Amino acid sequence: MAKSKKKKIYVLDTSVLLYDSDAVKNFQKNDIAIPITVLEEIDTFKKGNDVINLHAREFSRYLDKISDKNLLQKWIPLNGKTHGKLRVISNENSELDAAKVFGKEKNDHRILNSVLKLMEEEPNKKVILVSKDINLRIKARSLNIDAEDYETIQIKDLDHLYQGKKEVNCDDAVIDKIYDEGRIPYTDLQEEQPNNNQFFILKGQSGSALGRYSTKSDSVELLQKKTAYGITPRNAEQTFALNAILNPDNLLVTITGAAGTGKTLLALAGALEQRRNFHQIFLARPIVPLSNNDIGYLPGDISSKIDPYMQPLWDNLSFIKNQFPESSKKFQKVDEMLENDKLRIIPLAYIRGRSLSNVIFIVDEAQNLTPHEVKTIITRAGENTKIIFTGDIFQIDTPYLDTQSNGLSFLVDRMHDNELYAHINLEKGERSELANLASKLL
Repeated sequence: MAKSKKKKIYVLDTSVLLYDSDAVKNFQKNDIAIPITVLEEIDTFKKGNDVINLHAREFSRYLDKISDKNLLQKWIPLNGKTHGKLRVISNENSELDAAKVFGKEKNDHRILNSVLKLMEEEPNKKVILVSKDINLRIKARSLNIDAEDYETIQIKDLDHLYQGKKEVNCDDAVIDKIYDEGRIPYTDLQEEQPNNNQFFILKGQSGSALGRYSTKSDSVELLQKKTAYGITPRNAEQTFALNAILNPDNLLVTITGAAGTGKTLLALAGALEQRRNFHQIFLARPIVPLSNNDIGYLPGDISSKIDPYMQPLWDNLSFIKNQFPESSKKFQKVDEMLENDKLRIIPLAYIRGRSLSNVIFIVDEAQNLTPHEVKTIITRAGENTKIIFTGDIFQIDTPYLDTQSNGLSFLVDRMHDNELYAHINLEKGERSELANLASKLL
């Protein structure tokens, strides 16, 4: 007779509950333990308008709803037979004291002591600490505690994340055909049907062409290079990005790539080119304060507070304006739009609870958003709204997010074959020869 596997108890860290307030529901029939120190930390996050504050409040409400008088002693059913049970565990000292091992009394060590004590109390069950804090996981393993990252809202295969483009070697006859007819059947290039809005670089012996697969025509259509508000694409990938932005059928666009590939510049230029189709253009980026300080500590009004974080957007706007003489209408139009609130740079917190209609909304540095924040932004979209996310999934500035769990990666992974969506990953840097050299050699 096969030996039965040990039942599991997952101990959730504060970082998990601030990342996903519904985390306790995502461990199937396994039991969940919450250290009392985690509840104390959650309490300190309840005030505020950031997504972590929202998650803190939601989890507190949920725990209040299901809790009983003896929450510290009893295991409470989460949802009948479909889920396990939940219990709050105290910080009683175990035989091995984490505070003495690491030489300091702090919340992380109290959480580790809770786990160690639970392991002593439940020898017949496998106790696993779940945390998005890498250092806490390392400390846990040094104490022989099993520790895992929270992977429920996480893409599994980053190496095969959708790139939005494909290079195909083909006969010159195929190149001639797409130029003559404006389109070719996708079967001329591959057997499998491409994703909607997948871009192609077609390379023949003596010529090349750029194409985009459309589900409407069920063919790969010829792409011509377009210019937007004085900005002309410098390579095939940028041509694809600008096409995706300017296509009125694409209500959701993501552009990924390293610094200097032109993501933000193309998004802004494309938005300005389409300004007549929308009432307003909104520009935003996540505010990732230094040393985890909130922007409240900065002097001045909200505009003064967010300006340092929004400087890259101002830099790109200035670059676009300077494609034209100061006396030209296009140069003056940007200033006029800013003065009349037609073009607004805003903090993301301001859009919660709003319905955004007739707006083109650019979210820069979107890799610093959680999947929940990305969902919150997209669900604000009303009629005639286009949303463009840009960012570098390998440049994460937010604690507890990584290349697999950030909102931008999650969005690309989930949306890549939707008719309203287009994506392109930019690889070639176009900022300057010096910037390219540094990226390559340093």
